[in-house]
Amino acid sequence: MGLLKDKVMGLKNKVEENISVFSIPGKEKRMKELEILISESYSEGNINNASNLLIEQSRLKKEVEKWYNLRAKVDNLLSLSAEVEELNDENMTNDVLKEVKKLEEIVSQYEIERFFDSEVDSSNCFINIHPGAGGTESCDWASMLFRMYTRFFEKKGFKYEVVDFLPGEEAGIKDVTLYVQGEFAFGYLKSETGIHRLVRISPFDASKRRHTSFCAVHVMPEIPGDIDMMIDPSEIKVEVFRAGGKGGQHVNKTESAVRITHIPTGIVVSIQNERSQIQNKEIAMKILKSKLYEIKEKERQKKIDEISGEKKDISWGNQIRSYVLHPYNSIKDHRTDLETSNTQSVLDGELDMFINAYIKWSYLNKSKV
Repeated sequence: MGLLKDKVMGLKNKVEENISVFSIPGKEKRMKELEILISESYSEGNINNASNLLIEQSRLKKEVEKWYNLRAKVDNLLSLSAEVEELNDENMTNDVLKEVKKLEEIVSQYEIERFFDSEVDSSNCFINIHPGAGGTESCDWASMLFRMYTRFFEKKGFKYEVVDFLPGEEAGIKDVTLYVQGEFAFGYLKSETGIHRLVRISPFDASKRRHTSFCAVHVMPEIPGDIDMMIDPSEIKVEVFRAGGKGGQHVNKTESAVRITHIPTGIVVSIQNERSQIQNKEIAMKILKSKLYEIKEKERQKKIDEISGEKKDISWGNQIRSYVLHPYNSIKDHRTDLETSNTQSVLDGELDMFINAYIKWSYLNKSKV
């Protein structure tokens, strides 16, 4: 067997190993069981149960198809590599090696998913970016983070929608919330929750002095239908008002903006965008459910910490990453200690190295509790 075919065979073995690790045959079996259970639920008129089972079935189908499609691509590449070695064509050999590298990167990315163990890791999510004190400087930093994340979504194949946007008074963004849809969107993006610090020469300072700015990023999962997060209508207060902010014929003329207050916790969610009041209310309710789920999870984690004797700071105010653009170039994650000098690449959306490192770090630290 030639070196090229050996390399492809090594990739095939890795794929087969992961098919076993991720219990793909077992998931196929579960899918067949679900077909019967879904049929029975519809027959019994239990529509809610059928809907929840359909969600599970859809999730399993995506995972099974993903690995089997990858296996098919590797098998085709294995056949091609044998032909290329016989022809001894250097250009074709390089093309196969490029494809091997591409598939290796896909396998490595898929392998990250073995560390996802939360019931909401596979969910879509909401991401909020809010500048700290610092006026225009911090608002501009928020717009830089907005650009960084939207570029990451595009590279990842995630769909996103701006559901709430408040521009800065002079420049940048005062507050923005995005709805992100994609496989394991929350699982990947939960690493971004926390304070992001920027150090640079300010473009707004005529004296060209160095400034430090802060932004808070908050990522919340969209609660799937199979998780019970019912909200008592008597515990919320819904208010409508005219949307604020600049521009738009619709803005400021109709009461489309919605504010929902959860009375027991005091949580307030406001959504104002150039859309209908009904849509704003629907999004606000989704975000409220996400916030209540977070409270529930923090209480559960607190109990685990008490039982294990571990004391952990679960504050959302911790600085998680520093982006230094002057006097040197460096981006460092303070949780994993991962650091790079390729700042422009990261600000252009190349976040995989930081996100993947955090996912592994978080899983390993969790397993120690």
